[in-house]
Amino acid sequence: MLARAEASSHIHSTGGLPKVVWAKGSYLHDAEGKQYIDGSGGPAVYCIGHGNAEVNDAIKTQLDRIAHGYRYNFTTDALEELTEIIRGRCGGTLNHMVYVTGGSEAVESCLKLALQYHSARGDMSRRRFIARERSWHGNTLGALSVSGFLERKKPFEGSLLDVSRLSPVNAYRPVAGATPETLAEVCAKELEDEILRVGPDKVCAFIFEPVVGAAGGCVPAPQGYAKRIRAICDRYGVIMISDEVMSGAGRCGHWRALERDGVEPDIMSVAKGLAAGYLPLGAAIYNDKVADAIHSVYGTPMTGHTFTGHTACCAAGVAVQKIVQREKLVERVLANESKFIAMIKEATRDIEAVGDVRGRGYFIAAELVKNRKTKEPFAAEHKLFMHIRQKALDNGLICYPVGGNADGINGDVVILAPPYNSTDAELDEIVTKTAKSIREVLADKRLG
Repeated sequence: MLARAEASSHIHSTGGLPKVVWAKGSYLHDAEGKQYIDGSGGPAVYCIGHGNAEVNDAIKTQLDRIAHGYRYNFTTDALEELTEIIRGRCGGTLNHMVYVTGGSEAVESCLKLALQYHSARGDMSRRRFIARERSWHGNTLGALSVSGFLERKKPFEGSLLDVSRLSPVNAYRPVAGATPETLAEVCAKELEDEILRVGPDKVCAFIFEPVVGAAGGCVPAPQGYAKRIRAICDRYGVIMISDEVMSGAGRCGHWRALERDGVEPDIMSVAKGLAAGYLPLGAAIYNDKVADAIHSVYGTPMTGHTFTGHTACCAAGVAVQKIVQREKLVERVLANESKFIAMIKEATRDIEAVGDVRGRGYFIAAELVKNRKTKEPFAAEHKLFMHIRQKALDNGLICYPVGGNADGINGDVVILAPPYNSTDAELDEIVTKTAKSIREVLADKRLG
């Protein structure tokens, strides 16, 4: 009886998940011997695949020397080398970093840097953040406050920051009064109107994802949008924060996702692909303007934690980024973008429920709708995305389905974010199994 209760408790606590035991390249293997192809890099993390010997050796070598040199006592070769790599990949004036151990910490640090910048300038009234609906910025309270992901925020309402919220910027579902062609201008004006409503002297920063990840399903900014909001932020002295935790580090075909839009932010976050999941690593990257103000008054950013700049984590990041650069993997992602999108469209063209295929680089999503013409989403009660996730696992595929993308409650998308070095055969397997899993769920479920 006790053994049965313990087994039941274990299944409940893990959700009945399979137990992964080893992985190599694009494939993972569970304790039962089943193989899965990683079609989404987990949550868009494992950008060079699993079990890379070069990265593992770099981590082991660093551990043999020292695991962690505490940031208030020492700098390290790994931290300094990674800093130079990131400076080179970012270009422009994004020359300064605060290293952390994940995306939520990176966003939290971005928010604190923006506040500290205004404080250094004596603008203590600038405390308000502006963000967008259908965005996701992290799980810490500050990052959660600026997020527009209703389901993930509900339990914490009442303890979150008061944040101005703008409409989602989505060409497939444009805001009222906008067309896909006018969307950039309409949504940029919405930002300016909110700055004027709140008072320019009270607004600290505007934060957005250049390509919205989990909360929207790989929604790219429309052409011209980023340049318009850059000009508006400059006009009113508002810090522009680009959240590239999910879309950055090459995932969208440029090392900085916002690079394609021809814009440099004041502050940006990066994480997932930075160390590719080999060890936890993220960074808040800030430009010379922000650095000059903060460093002249405070000497250093007043953000960070015990494991900020963790030496072994930085060593992992250095090894991953050397491989990405040497093998020209970001360039590969950009070159293959059109082909990858075409493969997904072709594999799903007979599935009436696939209403939109969108994204950039190796960060592509298929949105599922009940009615293609009206774009009506499936009702949330069907939990379509969860059924697809499970069916994909049954079919030996890891993908990233998400719900609530249409209005915060209803809507289903399936995100694919494969390793940058996936072979053509692996991309074909990912796309084929994705389409198969969607078909099987739609055939099995009563979705009327």
